[in-house]
Amino acid sequence: MKNYVKHHPWNIIEEGFDPTLNRVSESIFSIGNGKFGQRANFEEKYSGDTLPGNYVAGVYYPDKTRVGWWKNGYPEYFAKVLNAPNWMRINIRIAGYSLDLARCEVQEFSRTLDMQKGILTRAFKAKLQNGITATVKVERFCSLHTSNQAAFRYSITLDQDSTLRVSSYIDGNIVNEDSNYDQKFWTGILAKADQNSSLLITETKKTAFQVAVQTYTSVFVNGKEQEFTEKIVKTKRTKVTAEFEAKGGQEIVIDKRAAIISSLDVPIADLETVARESCRVNYRTPFEEFKANHIAAWAAKWEESDITITGDVSAQQAIRFNIFQLNCTYSGEDERLNIGPKGFTGEKYGGSTYWDTEAYCLPFYQATAEPQVARNLLIYRHKHLQKAIENAKKLGFSCGAALYPMVTMNGEECHNEWEITFEEIHRNGAIAYAIYDYINYTGDQKYLAEYGLEVLIGIARFWAQRVNWSEHQQKYVMLGVTGPNEFENNVNNNWYTNKIAAWCMDYCRESINWVKENHPTDYSRIVEQSTFNEAEMTKWKEISDKMYYPYSEEYGVYLQQDGFLDKELIPVADLPETQRPIVEHWSWDKILRSCYIKQADTLQGFYFFEDEFTDKEHKTHYDFYEPLTVHESSLSPCVHSILAAKLGDEKRAYEFYLRTARLDLDDYNNDTRDGLHITSMAGTWMSIVKGFAGMRVKDGELTFKPFLPENWDSFSFKIRFRGEVKQVTVNKDGLNID
Repeated sequence: MKNYVKHHPWNIIEEGFDPTLNRVSESIFSIGNGKFGQRANFEEKYSGDTLPGNYVAGVYYPDKTRVGWWKNGYPEYFAKVLNAPNWMRINIRIAGYSLDLARCEVQEFSRTLDMQKGILTRAFKAKLQNGITATVKVERFCSLHTSNQAAFRYSITLDQDSTLRVSSYIDGNIVNEDSNYDQKFWTGILAKADQNSSLLITETKKTAFQVAVQTYTSVFVNGKEQEFTEKIVKTKRTKVTAEFEAKGGQEIVIDKRAAIISSLDVPIADLETVARESCRVNYRTPFEEFKANHIAAWAAKWEESDITITGDVSAQQAIRFNIFQLNCTYSGEDERLNIGPKGFTGEKYGGSTYWDTEAYCLPFYQATAEPQVARNLLIYRHKHLQKAIENAKKLGFSCGAALYPMVTMNGEECHNEWEITFEEIHRNGAIAYAIYDYINYTGDQKYLAEYGLEVLIGIARFWAQRVNWSEHQQKYVMLGVTGPNEFENNVNNNWYTNKIAAWCMDYCRESINWVKENHPTDYSRIVEQSTFNEAEMTKWKEISDKMYYPYSEEYGVYLQQDGFLDKELIPVADLPETQRPIVEHWSWDKILRSCYIKQADTLQGFYFFEDEFTDKEHKTHYDFYEPLTVHESSLSPCVHSILAAKLGDEKRAYEFYLRTARLDLDDYNNDTRDGLHITSMAGTWMSIVKGFAGMRVKDGELTFKPFLPENWDSFSFKIRFRGEVKQVTVNKDGLNID
């Protein structure tokens, strides 16, 4: 765990430059606006350890799967969100030496992310090899007001007279660090440069997405704009350069504006024109005005989604950091887009869509944003229904059975680990549960008739074909699966998977009856399009009624899977710290044979279906499974925090909240350098709203069962609920709702 970020209610602050932490900071200080985003790479050259990252939503490459074997139904590619052309590159040479913090004596350094305003700033003083000292101040943002635009202002002051050479780039000669075959994924289409204007259009190989980047760069000395007298235009790179004499103590200001436009939003034939005109509007707007518009957009975003905490600055900073990054990642304006586990902060996991969206992110967006935002997350899956049916068909399923992918960009499965692709099928249940959760929260039951029922039918058909009848058990069983605990593979009768499969079939039957009665025209359309036969419901009911659930009479708990009690049940507390995290210290063979749980598995079912179990059952299962859980998934602490809060275990609820809230800020899992854990950040929000506030929807009404962490004075948040905005406050006097 690292603890170098200064505590502040609104700002993320780094003081002093430690090159060994640079990649971690590049992740933590990332910014975005839902359309594109970037890691906190330096604007100027940096030859030290860095992971350059600029990402455009929805743009990806199908990187060929690299394995030494092949199985029928195995995905042919892994979809990667690509590191896109870098709009912000500049190179500053001072008397012939590059300003490069890897080669300078860094005398002062600070980096601040102002989350309230959405502004990333940096300030440093560095002495070059030639003895000249440069003092620099930078502020940068991806506009939330105009989501295809960005800007930075870079101020530099030298301590003596010198020749200053400023080059402004658009760099399309970029790579993905996680490329399977060290490929470069972009082809140059058009490059132009003229005076202070640069344009670069590149196209992704195979998928043929095009991205246009237009920049205008201005350099001011005492308010006078300098001329760019040199230009270089290459296939995937443009550069314009200004060179002039700078006096010591004189401030030089570099103002760079950008427009980033993809062919997802604009016809390819219009990309050049739209990018140029968009950037020209940006360029003609005074920097302070452009920034003010951006700040106002963030003010509106915070007005609807902020959580305020008094009495604990660390907790306040952490929850705002999580909310900030969620709003940087997804705006909900485009139903073709979704929420990648790393958002715009890194390459790991390919940046594609996982079941995390439905299980963890949906509650945040449906409570804090316009109703269409959450609806669009569900419509995204409806648009991929035919692909889900194709995915199931590749694995031998038929008759409209749908298996949603573990990882996707376009609805097609692209995960490249067999135990996940073929076996972690509980993801189908999360898709169905999200439909239920959305309708239960919003009251938008018509969604079933418009979109939801078709998805539910496909999922129910899959489960009906995936089980088999066991003569030995005289029950339906499900063999060869992986549950949410990915430290177990190819197990039989994972309780959570069996449970959610039965629930899906029950919910689908209930939904069919409701749509048939209330929307007969839609019902007829769905029956025809899906070739649905009502006899299918009889089979679904039989399977649900006769589903097998492993259970231990000795412990009074449902077992995670068959054979779980054959393991040596050694509590995590008895593991030497030197062996943690086990994923970094143990062989996979040893992990698979152990009792240790990566994240909530059986307890995930108790979280989803809490009303089906007594408080005693909740406590028994929590006390049995949590001590065996290593929480080596970012998705683990939030569920345990919510369940602990339900049980009245305020101490553990708060401990798990801190772990999920500061997971990246304090680098708990030693992996923040790869990017942030965006989807688990929604779990942080849930830990407060569903955990500490105890918010639930019962019979169409909001209910609360709050507690106040002992070192907090109060906490407060706003939520949208069925057309109303409610202010919820919990303090030492109790609960107040306005």
